[in-house]
Amino acid sequence: MQEDLTNALRSLKTHTEEFLASRFRTADEDWAGSIALALRMQADADGVVRAVVQQARRSGVTWQVIGDALGVSRQAAFQRYGRPVDPRTGEPMDTTPLPGAAELAASVIEDLAAGRWSRITDRFDPAMRDGLSEDALAAAWAQIVGMSGAFEGHGEPEVARAADVTVTNTPLSLEAGDYTARIAFRDDRTIAGLHILDESRRP
Repeated sequence: MQEDLTNALRSLKTHTEEFLASRFRTADEDWAGSIALALRMQADADGVVRAVVQQARRSGVTWQVIGDALGVSRQAAFQRYGRPVDPRTGEPMDTTPLPGAAELAASVIEDLAAGRWSRITDRFDPAMRDGLSEDALAAAWAQIVGMSGAFEGHGEPEVARAADVTVTNTPLSLEAGDYTARIAFRDDRTIAGLHILDESRRP
């Protein structure tokens, strides 16, 4: 609705004015207050984007067009700004990712690179524990390193909610290849899925 966009813009205007006024009222050293206001402005700006996206969708604009405008895939655009409905119940689905999921993914990747297999498998949910042993995990990683060389580092994870889990996609760099670590976490922070995808084999 136009009302959603109007409210989002009004909130952004209010917090922007508060931010500008605060820089005159406070000492130069009081950066904490300025940072807090800046974060509110950032949230307001995202609210403006969300309202515009919803208007675009009601006008028939595809997620591909929206994703291109945002500089992300259509799936990423839908996951962030869409309103998915659970087909089982007809109710809106929870789209809030698990807090700290990016840090959890980074710690799993660091354990992989260091060969700390038990630290990873100890965090498996029951289904993962039954399906993937420490030895199998070690063998899978050894095969990847054998084909593509030593692990060099990882990028920032992309995080999105997918039904009952939070899925993280983290780019990995090895000496001779690029991969993506796709790790799914349950709300209790256990690992529900772990896949290393070879980017050279993806369409």
